Amino acid sequence: MLLPAKAEVARQLRRYRAWERVMLAAPNDRTVRTTFEDSGYTLCVLMGKRCAREAADAAERYLRTNEVASLQETCPQEQDERPRPAAAVGRRPPAAERRSPAAERRSPAAERRSPAGR
Repeated sequence: MLLPAKAEVARQLRRYRAWERVMLAAPNDRTVRTTFEDSGYTLCVLMGKRCAREAADAAERYLRTNEVASLQETCPQEQDERPRPAAAVGRRPPAAERRSPAAERRSPAAERRSPAGR
């Protein structure tokens, strides 16, 4: 997982907190609310969270700790999920080696195996 630059996280977190204060002071102002929600969405995308409050908490933790500890704290389930090697994924043989059922019926080997061919 790629981690965002700490300077960018700090800038977006400051922006989110500033608009949060403005929004709490003027909750009926649609422009303020929209800008606050936009700043929360940006923080969510940066931190990989679905909720702005979770993203703000994750950003604060990320800025307090080093990158490795932050990754372990925010994404413990992703550490165990490693991608499988390509060989483990089921693969079909190349087109030249695949045979259609009709081709199997016409092949000499198929004629020798079938009771009708005898």
